[in-house]
Amino acid sequence: MSKREIKPQVKQDPLYQFLRHEDVDSFNKNRETMDDSQLSGGDYRGRDLRKMNARGLDFSSAYFRNCDLSGIDFRETNLEGASLLDAKVSGVYFPDELSPEEIRLSLDHGTRLRYHK
Repeated sequence: MSKREIKPQVKQDPLYQFLRHEDVDSFNKNRETMDDSQLSGGDYRGRDLRKMNARGLDFSSAYFRNCDLSGIDFRETNLEGASLLDAKVSGVYFPDELSPEEIRLSLDHGTRLRYHK
């Protein structure tokens, strides 16, 4: 068993806070000019993140339980170690490294996403 426990974190980072407050428009507007290094490992549970521009971001080890992720393009996003339990994923594009079975396990049981390269 790993000695490293991964717990989702609520962070004070301004870009992270846009998503916590479901202000996706401000997030998309500011993501190019603000530090995006604090998005990984974040607690986004229950948030409506539709229309988020996730291209090139690192959401590794993030917690997306019960989030509405509908329509987001994650093809160029790092989701390794993220959890999707009960998230809404209609119309979502996932990275090619994630198998449908891996995504289903995370949606149904909250397992962390494992990349298969």
